[in-house]
Amino acid sequence: MSLDKQIQLLMNDAPQDGITPKVVAAIAPGLKLLAERLGHLQYYILQSLEQEWVVTTLRSRDELHHEKRVIYAFPTLKDVVASELEPQLVAIPIPITLILFQLIALETVDSIIFFETPGDTTNGIEIRREDIQRLIQLQLQQSSLSNTPSNYIPPDIA
Repeated sequence: MSLDKQIQLLMNDAPQDGITPKVVAAIAPGLKLLAERLGHLQYYILQSLEQEWVVTTLRSRDELHHEKRVIYAFPTLKDVVASELEPQLVAIPIPITLILFQLIALETVDSIIFFETPGDTTNGIEIRREDIQRLIQLQLQQSSLSNTPSNYIPPDIA
């Protein structure tokens, strides 16, 4: 599905509360810009059988108290299987714009690491949650929603 169709689907699926569709439309260019920097229109995300995305905690070898919570996004199903898929997990293909959009609301996640090259799960592109939130704030300030408080993102946006 093309990026434009993915964005349209996000807007169509937004809660019809009067503001969320406008917010989604305002941030759509930023989501599309980020998505264009990545190499695939969809990625495979590991999920539990309860449909919760699998979060991995990474710790620094040098600073044991420093940790980061990430979600891995794989370019192909084969890459997920190669990463030793556990029986209680499933890999679901998810459109890139939806992954980026969901990152806004994932308060327990610091970033998503996108593996771009099939067969290579050692090098990825990290998109941090705080960076996407900053981009969204910029998009909202530049949009016609500028009279909306700049720190207002509807709590149920994703």
